[in-house]
Amino acid sequence: MQPADIAKLISVSDPRVSPDGRLIAFVVTRVDLERNRYRSAVWLAAADGSAPPYQFSTGEHGDAQPVWSPDGRRLAFTSRRSDEPDHSTLHVAPVGLPGEILTLCERPEAVEEPAWSPDGRRIAFTSRERTGRYRADGAEDERARPPRRIDRLMSRLDGEGWIIDRPRSVFVVPADGSAAPRIVAGGPFEHHAPAWSPDGRRLAVTAARHKDWDLQPVDDVFLVDPDPAPGGPAEPRPLTEQDLSHRLPAFDPDGGRIATLAEDSRIVPSHAQLVVLDAATGAMRVLTAGLDRQCAPMPGVRVPIWDGEHLLFSLEDRGDVHLYRVAADGSGEAERLIGGTRNVTGFDLVGGTLAFVASTPTELPELFVRDGDGTERRLTDLGAAFHAAHPASAPEHLTVRSPAGDGEIDAWVIRPAGLAADERCPVLLSIHGGPMTQYPNAWFDEFQLWAGAGYGVVYCNPHGSSGFTESWVRSIRAPEAPEAPGTGWGGIDADDVLAVLDAALERDPMLDPDRVGVLGGSYGGYLTSWLIGHTNRFAAACSERAVNNLESEEWSSDYAGAFRHELGVSHLDAPQGYRRMSPISYVRDIDTPLLILHSEDDLRCHIEQADQLFVALRLLGKPVEYWRFPGEGHELSRSGSPKHRVQRAEIILDWFGRHLGGRRPETVSALSQ
Repeated sequence: MQPADIAKLISVSDPRVSPDGRLIAFVVTRVDLERNRYRSAVWLAAADGSAPPYQFSTGEHGDAQPVWSPDGRRLAFTSRRSDEPDHSTLHVAPVGLPGEILTLCERPEAVEEPAWSPDGRRIAFTSRERTGRYRADGAEDERARPPRRIDRLMSRLDGEGWIIDRPRSVFVVPADGSAAPRIVAGGPFEHHAPAWSPDGRRLAVTAARHKDWDLQPVDDVFLVDPDPAPGGPAEPRPLTEQDLSHRLPAFDPDGGRIATLAEDSRIVPSHAQLVVLDAATGAMRVLTAGLDRQCAPMPGVRVPIWDGEHLLFSLEDRGDVHLYRVAADGSGEAERLIGGTRNVTGFDLVGGTLAFVASTPTELPELFVRDGDGTERRLTDLGAAFHAAHPASAPEHLTVRSPAGDGEIDAWVIRPAGLAADERCPVLLSIHGGPMTQYPNAWFDEFQLWAGAGYGVVYCNPHGSSGFTESWVRSIRAPEAPEAPGTGWGGIDADDVLAVLDAALERDPMLDPDRVGVLGGSYGGYLTSWLIGHTNRFAAACSERAVNNLESEEWSSDYAGAFRHELGVSHLDAPQGYRRMSPISYVRDIDTPLLILHSEDDLRCHIEQADQLFVALRLLGKPVEYWRFPGEGHELSRSGSPKHRVQRAEIILDWFGRHLGGRRPETVSALSQ
């Protein structure tokens, strides 16, 4: 695989089973490099495989989020079918029947999370509602608008910009398009995931609506009246009381219970657990604590699914994401329905049909169905042409004893194809972001790009990663934390990745120990910057969208104020601890040639994080190269503009090619001209 091959990638996601279980709607996303955009379309597949899957919508306008009407005769989906740039639209289309696609509404903000009412007459959705400052004179000219009044944290969000004057609200619109959407739960609060009760008289949503909710961000479950009085929507009724933070509610078929995914926000990070609430009293039962695993995988988390008296959910487990089933009354053990070395990123169960999307380290995501007897059938093969042209290099799994002595680190090595028996290859040690994420057993374009350029790739899930126990995740909280103290960032996590590198080099003589580079993004960028300030063993490094100063990150990030939860102590109470854990504090010790990559619109790790490191290294006369990507946010490597993704890959391969000897792309020189 070469950088330009990013344009050939194709992805399957978001399976939705029709009420009778016979059809599955899903989303197919392709890269359009020429127009520098992504195209997504809704497809349909016969659940029994009796006919080939086919494209249902055009895919020219970013069609996504399909949801079936209760009678299965219509499909709602979101799109951008508007003459106005960046406007979002909601549509209903007949399935298997004559008729036209109906546009229910058009909004200047994204339409998300559509949900049909049980009688099929209305659709609830979320969208940002612009406040009065957008309706002032000169509304299209930001310089003519009034100033923003900011009185809380979490006032902006990476990828969305300022949200303090654009709160996420819940709307209801008639499914026949006969009236405009009405707000049923509005700002200044952030609402998510509306779910209808079976009788259609309530909506369950999640939001933080308590006093000083920005200082203690806990999302409760609220019950909302979908038929507001003429004077405006009634105040949502809280069902939970700031004990756990909830998301993705789902009523049971009788309406007496609500399932959610909930986590303890008093000690962060915490595993999200599957819970069941009494829909009248809020009394709660936790169903998955005994598994001691993260039950809200990212990406791929979705609403828990009721299956009679059971619930379906997914969880992360040592690099895999599997699908489980558990009794809603808490009796018995959770049962694994879908396992294997793979990553389940979407699933649905309706009418006895269990559909899911899964990826492996060597295959792009595809759609599958699991029959009642446990057999699986693959319904799509959309990535076949890509894989035929670009065969993937498979990783080899190994476990390495952690230096802390409290468990084994899951690690993997990918060898480049075509190595001669006596040949050695340069090595890239890759560190994931988060830190509470995991490298999954899934297709990852970057690993294949690096292997395609002749590198051996080493990666792992060190302390702080998800996919293992809660104590493992919390082990890198600050040592100053009053509760659950750990080693801090740059402690056992750094020891783990170096232990994995040592084990991989010792195990595989084809990996050249004299040509090793290290790279990572976000927290992975942090640990890259940290490592090269504490060791000179790397020949080159790439620190991308990194946290380099934890203290300034706490006030410059869109998540400003959140690191006191993540680390367990505030930068106001332990400034020296923040500085001790910050790579910028050790900049004089950095001698490794460093490539810095950052996006200018990154709000998660503000561009000042890269500026700090570059200016210091340049003043010290250290070898450093800095590339800034305009118009991009924190998610550049995953969902940035296709041209920037290609250019980013070329820059990385050119940098390590110059320093480690891997193959360099031919086009990168033009970027500097």
